[in-house]
Amino acid sequence: MVGVADHLRRVTESEVIKYSAAGFRDFTRIAASDPTMWRDVFLTNKDATLDILGRFTEELFVLQRAIRMGDGQLLHDYFTRTRAIRRSIIEAGQDTAAPDFGRGKPPQG
Repeated sequence: MVGVADHLRRVTESEVIKYSAAGFRDFTRIAASDPTMWRDVFLTNKDATLDILGRFTEELFVLQRAIRMGDGQLLHDYFTRTRAIRRSIIEAGQDTAAPDFGRGKPPQG
């Protein structure tokens, strides 16, 4: 039973990676960084890290509740706000609106 569960976990992980878009790659880019560095960043900035994780958790609960309750208006309003935040980041010159975030295609090797 344990072997089947482990195999299923590995198959699921590979399927997620196989069918994920570039956005998933960009979102998980930080995972390629040095774990020691991130451990130290989180522990050095413990209070700020806990604060932002608390806010993030609250946001997730709001989204979960809206989905459970079928609250389309809340979801629409939420995504409208997040789109405005994204646009303000672009307008501030901190990113680009290009689908590949201005990086172009990776070199073929």
